[in-house]
Amino acid sequence: MEPNWRTSSRSSDNGGNCVEVADNLPGRVLVRDTKDRDGGTLTFEPAAWQAFVNLAK
Repeated sequence: MEPNWRTSSRSSDNGGNCVEVADNLPGRVLVRDTKDRDGGTLTFEPAAWQAFVNLAK
């Protein structure tokens, strides 16, 4: 299964600092920088990612 990347809802179209998230894979959430997609990917357990999102809100 391939990651289904989506851009953060907080991203803008003017080249700001953005991240992409792929949360369609079983048991993991992937996060990468939109300006350096080949620069590496962070991997989180879904519960850890949800906790981060809840705190960031």
